[in-house]
Amino acid sequence: MAPTQINNRDWIFQILTAPTVWTEIGELGEFTHNPGENEETADTTVFRDQGQYRQQVMQRGSTLELTGKYGVTGGTRDPGQLAVDELGALVGDESEGTIRFRHTTQTDWTEWDATVTPGEQGGGTNEKTSWSAAFTKCGAARVAAVEPPV
Repeated sequence: MAPTQINNRDWIFQILTAPTVWTEIGELGEFTHNPGENEETADTTVFRDQGQYRQQVMQRGSTLELTGKYGVTGGTRDPGQLAVDELGALVGDESEGTIRFRHTTQTDWTEWDATVTPGEQGGGTNEKTSWSAAFTKCGAARVAAVEPPV
């Protein structure tokens, strides 16, 4: 049996907008998850290693970049994009929010406390306006089961 490849378009990304309310981030067309971003290592090489490099990971990090089209329906911004943009304008303790993501084939969400860096917006004459944001994980990721549909 050949391995199954999953569709990139079947990933779901949400932001926590109230204590128990998750809002989908809409109008996405691309994402990049970098699980090695912000990793820090310490060189632990000593003489007995006989010239062979050795290291230990001292810090783990991860980033997630979402890219899509600036979403508006009937004059109202896409609620997920709007929540991301609002979080991206905050500083200090308020600048950390919570996001989660999963593929439709997965039974668990990956949840992060994260900060967001707003991305560029723009486009050419015959294009739709772009939208993007980059999340940086703060602390350890968590796993949460997908709630059954109501």
